[in-house]
Amino acid sequence: MNGSRPAAGFRDRVRHIGEPVALLFGRLGLTPNGLTVLGFAITVAGAGLAALGLWLVAGIVVFAGGAFDMFDGALARATGRESKVGAFLDSVFDRWGESVVYVGIVVGCLNAGFNLGAGLAAAAMSEAFLVSYTRARAESLGFGAGRGMAAVGVAPREVRLVILSLGLLVGGLLGGIQATPTATSDGARALAIALGVIAILATISVIQRIIHVTKQAAISDGK
Repeated sequence: MNGSRPAAGFRDRVRHIGEPVALLFGRLGLTPNGLTVLGFAITVAGAGLAALGLWLVAGIVVFAGGAFDMFDGALARATGRESKVGAFLDSVFDRWGESVVYVGIVVGCLNAGFNLGAGLAAAAMSEAFLVSYTRARAESLGFGAGRGMAAVGVAPREVRLVILSLGLLVGGLLGGIQATPTATSDGARALAIALGVIAILATISVIQRIIHVTKQAAISDGK
């Protein structure tokens, strides 16, 4: 139960699609770190739109901001400008942006009276951070060095981004997020499903990474 092949294949397809766009940004004078910061700024704007209850537009903007995660790394690799500082900034701004989006969703759901959505957004954020933490902690201890841990798990950041963006988009298309003690809108249900799926898949990914590390540890210990 490692889920590495599907996750790795998805990442590879995303990077292949993003490379031509990244090179275009490079020709326009943007640097990989510049794309990282720009993507973060767009993501923050998407979070603000979610907080205001503009769900459809928020879905589009959040996806656009997350897409820059493909472009900065692709540009760095294609131009030979990969660096430890760039990788550090990319990881930090990715996590920062993802957390801000979930906070925006929590605020938007609370404003709409959709407490279940707010709770699910908090749960999704918690599990998403655990996915990142298990990778960082494993690599700091010498397990899954390089891109090894990134390929383990069914819900890497790219998958979570697609599910979340779809949840926001569908939620907006179905009339937005609204809830009362007696009724919940179709849009609210759609967003709740997306957030629930993220929380579940992220939890599975954490378990997969724990199993992956324990197996590596057993091998290295000769057990």
